[in-house]
Amino acid sequence: MKTGTATRKASYIGTGVGIILFGLIGLFTGSLLGGAAGLNIALALFGQPLTSALLPRLIVGVSMLVGVLVSAVVFIVGSTVTGWLIGYAVETIRAGKAEVVKAKAR
Repeated sequence: MKTGTATRKASYIGTGVGIILFGLIGLFTGSLLGGAAGLNIALALFGQPLTSALLPRLIVGVSMLVGVLVSAVVFIVGSTVTGWLIGYAVETIRAGKAEVVKAKAR
């Protein structure tokens, strides 16, 4: 079965919802979790009294950025796929109803 406009529109709506959810929830959460992971990596590499040198700061900053990017991918791609699945289900139901109507008309 060929996917049509309902699937495309639902995936666009899912993408928009994912961007909004990422902005509201995922940005802070990804930064927090990435920063915690980066802090643990920096502590493992440089020891317990962590200094304010450039390399530990860089490790924490890069890991925060990676955490935000992973969070963005999870929220946006996940909601896009969910929207696409909902649109595909709607089109499948519509096609099934069309077949029932055609069968009754005969």
